[in-house]
Amino acid sequence: MPCPALGTRPGLWHSGRVRSTQTTETAPATGRAARARDGAQPPVPEPQDAGGRILLAAPRGYCAGVDRAVDAVEQALAHYGAPIYVRKEIVHNKYVVEALSRRGAVFVSETDEVPEGARVVFSAHGVSPAVHDQAAARHLQTIDATCPLVTKVHKQAVRFAADDYDIILVGHSGHEEVEGTQGEAPDHIQVVNGPHEVDRVQVRDPEKVVWISQTTLSVDETLETVRLLRERFPQLADPPSGDICYATQNRQAAVKAIAPRVDVMIVVGSGNSSNSVRLKEVALEAGAPAAYRVDYAREIDPAWFTGAATVGLTSGASVPEILVRDVIDRLGELGFGGVEEVRTATEKIAFSLPKNLRADLKAASGGSPGRHRRREPAANHTC
Repeated sequence: MPCPALGTRPGLWHSGRVRSTQTTETAPATGRAARARDGAQPPVPEPQDAGGRILLAAPRGYCAGVDRAVDAVEQALAHYGAPIYVRKEIVHNKYVVEALSRRGAVFVSETDEVPEGARVVFSAHGVSPAVHDQAAARHLQTIDATCPLVTKVHKQAVRFAADDYDIILVGHSGHEEVEGTQGEAPDHIQVVNGPHEVDRVQVRDPEKVVWISQTTLSVDETLETVRLLRERFPQLADPPSGDICYATQNRQAAVKAIAPRVDVMIVVGSGNSSNSVRLKEVALEAGAPAAYRVDYAREIDPAWFTGAATVGLTSGASVPEILVRDVIDRLGELGFGGVEEVRTATEKIAFSLPKNLRADLKAASGGSPGRHRRREPAANHTC
């Protein structure tokens, strides 16, 4: 259950400030946010342009896999009680990790940091079979919150390895998702970080090569990498379905739609969030004169907007909507009062909670817990 659409949160701004559209027409400025703010904030300068506006990308923020993973930790805390251990960051977002930590989640880097017999959640990015084996050896009670779209890529790797293919995994070395996928077939998979590494690829049989990818890459860069790979290996096989997830593609498409129309693009997201970093790159490639990534509204530098009339705003797939709203408020203080939501797609996908957690919740409720639905905001939610 996602945070509600902008304009439905009481007290944020008066009705009518946000306009949603699927066209390229812009909305007139209709006022400024007046919500009181806590914590240190940069000094508020005089508005630079009374007509300054924000083009707000949609879709943005939480995808179905992130929503499921965060909800899994929240439900586990509510049902089993603290502490709940989480291997790696459940999703790549500082705010989410800090919020869950305050509620009793304990984030660890490796499985051997979890006490024997304790309950541990595997992050949305997935883990290798070796991690599952380590957890079993320590008698850990596991909840696997791997995004189903990442699991799909894992299954592809296993299948192609069973057929003895050389597998080229297009992705970023060191990213948890890549480590988990590579761990499914380490003797068959080699990682290519981008077009600049294509020349390094060595295969046993050029007739038996396939590519798969990390789910959160730049669509355009991945296509370029695959094009160059195919020049070297004309028989390169494609995965049975696209690996870059729907949410990554949709958020990049939304940024491309508004980037040529803005003076500055702001991307809300953490530095270790691959898809958030890609959004900034996509904005610049699509025509935004300047683009900046921030975790929090307080990181915004007023100097970025000197001479600007229109600001674009989006957020990565692991970013709760509350952080976007804070940025909108801050931009309002800087003179960008009109908000137009530019929608390029509507997402309705939801994934069920992990099976064993779902079963425990069902048993506790005396029946079916019902289909997992995206969450509405509440005091015990991180959205």
